[in-house]
Parts: sequence; C-alpha cells; structure tokens
Amino acid sequence: MDTRRACRTLRVDTRPKQQILTPIAIALTFGSGANDVASFTRLGGVFTSVMTGNIVLWGLSAAQRSVSLFSHTAVSIAGYITGVAVGTWVAHGFKVRGIGKPEETGRDSVLPGHVSWALFTELVLLAGFTAGWEVTGARPTGWAEFVLLAVLAAAMGMQSSSVNEMGLAHVSTTFLTGTLTGLVSSLASPGQNTQCVLIGLAAGALLCGLLVATAPRLVPALPLAAVMSVLVLSSVPVRDG
Repeated sequence: MDTRRACRTLRVDTRPKQQILTPIAIALTFGSGANDVASFTRLGGVFTSVMTGNIVLWGLSAAQRSVSLFSHTAVSIAGYITGVAVGTWVAHGFKVRGIGKPEETGRDSVLPGHVSWALFTELVLLAGFTAGWEVTGARPTGWAEFVLLAVLAAAMGMQSSSVNEMGLAHVSTTFLTGTLTGLVSSLASPGQNTQCVLIGLAAGALLCGLLVATAPRLVPALPLAAVMSVLVLSSVPVRDG
C-alpha cells in the first residue's frame, strides 16, 4: 500500500515538469526544421541536423563525382560532430562545478543548469549565424557559405547533445526517424506525445520555407526565437515533492 502511494506521489510531483518539457521539445524541433530548410535551400543542398541524410548524400556525391556536394556534406557532418563534442564539454564542465544544483535552492528546475548553459552556447552560435546571414544578404556564397553551414551544423550538434541530458526518453529534436517509429508504435499504446514533436518539425520547415520564398532575411529569427523560448521555459522552477 505504501509503495503504491509513493508511486502516485511521484507521478503527481513530476507531472508539471513533464508538461513543460513537452513545449521545450516542440520548440527545439521547430528550430531544427527551420534550420534544415535554410541549409538545404541556401547552404549547398545539405542538412544541418539529419546526419543520416548527409551520409547518403555523401555517398551520392562520390557516385556523381560532385566535389561541391561532397564538400558541403563533409563540412556539415564535421560541424555537427564538433557541436556535439563542444556541447558535451560545456555541459560536463558546468555539471562538474555543480552550477544549478537543486539542493542549493530547495527547488528543481525544468532543465538542469548544465543543460541550460549548453543551450545558451547554442544560442550564441545561432546569433553568429544570424549576423553572417545578414551580412551576405541571405545568399551566402564561397567560403561564407561553408562557414555558415559549419556554424549552423555545430549548433544542431550542440542541441542534440543537450537533449540527451534532458531525460526525454525516445524523443529527439534533430534526427526524427526514431521519433516517427515511436509515434507509430504509440498507436498500440496511447498516451505518448511524440506526434507533437513531429508537428513542430513540420511547422518549422513550413514557416521557414515561406520565409525563404518571401522574406529570406528573417529566416534566422525562427531558430533564435525557438532557443530563446526554451531558455525562458527552462527557468521555470518546479518544486520537489
């Protein structure tokens, strides 16, 4: 009887946190969709978050002997790997220092402090991307195109490493094939919210596509707004049981 009561108490205590994690995941996925459309249409026809797709394009570039496609996919993959490594390093550094420990305030945050700092670093990268995007008139070419591609891919890698620290089981905000698999599986076991993440991806891609066609200079505002919204939501305190 005591065990059942404890389980019920745990579910009640964690529910508010999970309710806030859902819009956080949607916002990050929204930004991923926007970034992929931006990179695919203006940065060499490759992705910045879907590395599986880039590896396929890499193989295609070898078959077609396309130096341009090969170099763009290589830069994107290298940028993503660098972002994952740096994001992990940043999160680990703040985690070791104990910044944002719940016991210091008697409250628990929606996101651990080290994850918030990693996402803030991603925001800095996106701000740098925005500056470069504006300087090039939303049509980067040459070395500027490769630099912006690397920066955007690094931001996506940093986001992926941050999501791994959030405790969102079976949910990703960049590579969504597994999430789609979970959605189909959830039809047999209702109660999961993976469809919300997929809707966020489609919405980000749709809105970015419209901006690319009508107001390309505003494209970077979408991922910037997404990460800023997440940082605001992550500051919401959640009481411990």
